[in-house]
Parts: sequence; C-alpha cells; structure tokens
Amino acid sequence: MAKNFKDLSEKEILALAIALEEEDGRIYGDFVDGLRETYPASAKLFEQMQEEESGHRASLLDLYLVKFGEHIPHIRREDVKGFVARRPVWLVRPLGLHVVRKQAEIMELETRRFYERAAQRATDVSVRKLLGDLAMAERKHSAIAESLEEKLLTPDVLKEEEAAHRRLFVLQIVQPGLAGLMDGSVSTLAPVFCAAFATKTSWDAFLVGMAELFAISFVRNKYMDTPFFSAAVQVIFGGALVFAVGILIGSS
Repeated sequence: MAKNFKDLSEKEILALAIALEEEDGRIYGDFVDGLRETYPASAKLFEQMQEEESGHRASLLDLYLVKFGEHIPHIRREDVKGFVARRPVWLVRPLGLHVVRKQAEIMELETRRFYERAAQRATDVSVRKLLGDLAMAERKHSAIAESLEEKLLTPDVLKEEEAAHRRLFVLQIVQPGLAGLMDGSVSTLAPVFCAAFATKTSWDAFLVGMAELFAISFVRNKYMDTPFFSAAVQVIFGGALVFAVGILIGSS
C-alpha cells in the first residue's frame, strides 16, 4: 500500500531521493544506449545529464551515511502517493527522439517538485539545505540541458538527426504499410467488387481502383522521396490487374 508523502520521515525522504536519482540515472543510460547509433549528439546530451544525476546521488548518499548509517530502506516512487506513472518508452527500440526528449522534460519537472516539497518538510538543517540545493540544481538543470543542446545539437547536427528520424519512419512505418497497401490493392479487391456490383458499370469500378493506386503513389511521393510520376509508374502493374478485374466484373 502506497504511503502518503506527508507521512515520510527524513530518513525515508532521503532514501526515496536516492532511489529516484538512481532510477533517473538508469533511464538516462537507457536513452544513451538507445540513441547512440542513430542520434549520437543527442546520446551525448543524455550522457552528460546522467552524470549530473550521478553527482546528485553521491551527495545524497554521503549525507545519508552521516545521518542514518549504511542501511538504506528499500523505498521506491511507486511506494509513495503522488508520483506520476511513467510509460517505459526507454525500453522501445529504436527510440523515438521526440518522445525521449519529452519524457526527459517530465522527469526533470517531477524531480524538481519532489525536492521542493521534501525541503519544506525537512527539519534537520543539513538535510533541508541539501534538498534545497538539489531543488535549485534541478531548476538549473533545464538551463544546463538547453546550453548543452545548443552546444551539441548544432543546426547541421539537428538536420542530420531529423534526416535519420525520417529514414527510420520510412523503414519502420511507411514501407511496411505501403507493402500492405499494395498487397491489398492487388489481392483484396473488395472495393472494386462492391463498386462494380452496386453500379453495374466498369467505369465506377475503374475509378475505385484508380483511387487506391493514387493513394499509394501519394504515399511514395511524400514519404519515400519518389517523384509522383515515377511512383505511379511503379504501381502500374498492380493497377493494370485491378483495372482488368474491374472491367471484367463490371461487364458481367
């Protein structure tokens, strides 16, 4: 059963803070691993953010050892009410760059709010000071991240990463979808059958078939950098089959 934040002792607050920093550090490490191959500059950015979290964790551990000894209670974010459930986007491969950056923003905001609330509850001067310092560090973290982003993610780098993002989108989404669409236009002729049987004319069946081919050509032109005319020619074989079937059915 989750515990209310207001009921946590200073020992539990510090233990939770250590666990949060460890979790955030691991997630940033997963971001680095997932982005390194395709988005090396962004991976470097998250690597430096991971180092920042490691420094925060070290400060918390040092203070905890002085105040409460070596045993740290196993308390996690899900054991305390008020924390937002995290979608495990870091487990997806390959990682989506925009999704990762948004997730990082949410993580930083939640950690900052935790330290602000924790500092208000702490009564021990040294604990209160460290938590307040970490809250301030988290507030500055966004500025640090923006500075690193300006330094590492230059316009040329951003252009390269956007191009890589586009290539991944084409390979993972567009091409499989296009293959299915082409298969559907050739083997699944339900719209052509329906048009032919409903209107009893080959012309309407032809129009329906051409609409499927136009959609395929549009997708190839927009997402695969294929000139529209060339895309239309590339699907002409499937179109010829659709056209022939439409005429045969419409004439029957």
